[in-house]
Amino acid sequence: MDIRFISKPLVGLLVLLPVWASIAQAQTPAAPPPANTPAQAAPAPFRSALENYQPYTDQKTAPWKAANEQVDRNGGWRAYAKEGRAAASPAAAPQADPHAGHAKP
Repeated sequence: MDIRFISKPLVGLLVLLPVWASIAQAQTPAAPPPANTPAQAAPAPFRSALENYQPYTDQKTAPWKAANEQVDRNGGWRAYAKEGRAAASPAAAPQADPHAGHAKP
């Protein structure tokens, strides 16, 4: 009988034995049920996550030429860029220079 075939599984079991023991010790007993609670909360009513579902419908799109003309009437891409910049930065007083206290050595 060749001992090499027995020794590898045996070493594997001996390595895993402390892991199994630590897992068994780490488990805590279940908490006991509450003692005779007089009034228990009623279960919440069932609400489907799909109750307000609206199936997809194709939206009518404007022709590209008409859409480009509308953008041009609104002021072009610069008008849209100003809208985005205005929404991103608050219109509060300018902030103090964060590097004002630094001096060159």
